Amino acid sequence: MMQPTSKEEQKLWQRWAADRDPRAGDLLIKRYTPLVSYHVQRISTSLPKNVSRDELTSLGMMGLFDALNKFDISRDLKFDTYASFRVRGAIIDGLRKEDWLPRSAREKSKKLEVQIEMMEQQLQRHVTPIEVARELGVSVEDVYQTVQEHFMSNILSMDEHSSEPDDSEGKSFVIRDEQVRTPEQEIIRTELFDDLVENIKKLNDKEQQVLSLFYSEELTLTEIGEMLHLSTSRISQIHSKALFKLRSLLVNEMENV
Repeated sequence: MMQPTSKEEQKLWQRWAADRDPRAGDLLIKRYTPLVSYHVQRISTSLPKNVSRDELTSLGMMGLFDALNKFDISRDLKFDTYASFRVRGAIIDGLRKEDWLPRSAREKSKKLEVQIEMMEQQLQRHVTPIEVARELGVSVEDVYQTVQEHFMSNILSMDEHSSEPDDSEGKSFVIRDEQVRTPEQEIIRTELFDDLVENIKKLNDKEQQVLSLFYSEELTLTEIGEMLHLSTSRISQIHSKALFKLRSLLVNEMENV
């Protein structure tokens, strides 16, 4: 996402590391502010409209300031990798602490889950978003949005970030629990993600591609649209449709782990 470190930036880092030069700090923050916007755009995709992007940006900026103050230039680690961890973690922590999903939305999500379960028991097959929307008297887009919000709420409950990222420059995040998991729990979790991979393979090629680009390559929906020559709204629809298909695994099994 960021350009390679220039000689000018290296000098800024040296000035900042040596005596916390305010001017150098301001210029570094300005340079890496787009990193905050990037993560705000990604995370906000699955959040309800009542969550302000300005609030997410404020949380992200706090993470960026934290990264700037704690980054050790002597370590073999790029700042944008380290800062991404801090920015995303600050946003996730802020969302977790606040009641970002209104009670009405939680009730709607629960109602949707009950309706889907009841219809699948009656029909003995997976139901489509259109069928669910018809039964609930809502739009298909509303069904998609509710599924995404439910999915995000479960991700927030799992996506704890550790106090320090690994030195590697990978993009994965550590999932931490307050209590140490038993070997049996770890086996179940491993099996869950193995099952998830197998279920993703059952999606059509376009859905697999969008999920891969969004969650593995960490592209935004807009960037994916440009790559696939589709509109952002179309990519959003494909993303939502894929999550709906994976609902049973991503929601029910995650809650039981």
